[in-house]
This record gives sequence, structure tokens and C-alpha cells, in this order.
Amino acid sequence: MNHRAEVDLLREVIVHLKASRWTQAHDLVQQADSTGAAWLHGIVHIQEGDLEDAEHWYDRAGRNFRQRGSLAEEMAAFESDLRGWPAVG
Repeated sequence: MNHRAEVDLLREVIVHLKASRWTQAHDLVQQADSTGAAWLHGIVHIQEGDLEDAEHWYDRAGRNFRQRGSLAEEMAAFESDLRGWPAVG
């Protein structure tokens, strides 16, 4: 998957999360394989209440699960980070 397609996919995951469509969000986020996607995958698991899998995905993203913010803070941080990704590809 090229960079632009991944950014678009991750934005779509966020839309599904905000609309409480967990299954769609989870299905989509599994299609990407970057550290950013791993972080969002962890956020999806937090949203689902599956903290064990969330911690696994945070580890894959190189993020400290135990020092994360609230779900709202994590979503805001991810969206801010995603806006900083260069639009290439």
C-alpha cells in the first residue's frame, strides 16, 4: 500500500471509530502495516475494551501503553500526528 492510500485508509478508520462502527474500523486498520497503523490499531482495541491486544499493538508502534492518555487524548494525538505525515505517493 502506498503512503497516500494508507493515510486515506487511516482517516477512514477514524471516521468509523467516531461513528462507533468498531468492526469496520478494525477490519480496515488491519490492512495497513506501518507503526502509525499499529498505534491506531491499538486505539481500536482500547475502544473495544480489549486492553491486552491494545498493549500488543502499542508495543508494535513503539509507544508506551502504560503512559497513554485517555481514549479521547489518544485519538486527538493520533489525528494530530497523522496531519503531519507528508502527502507523498
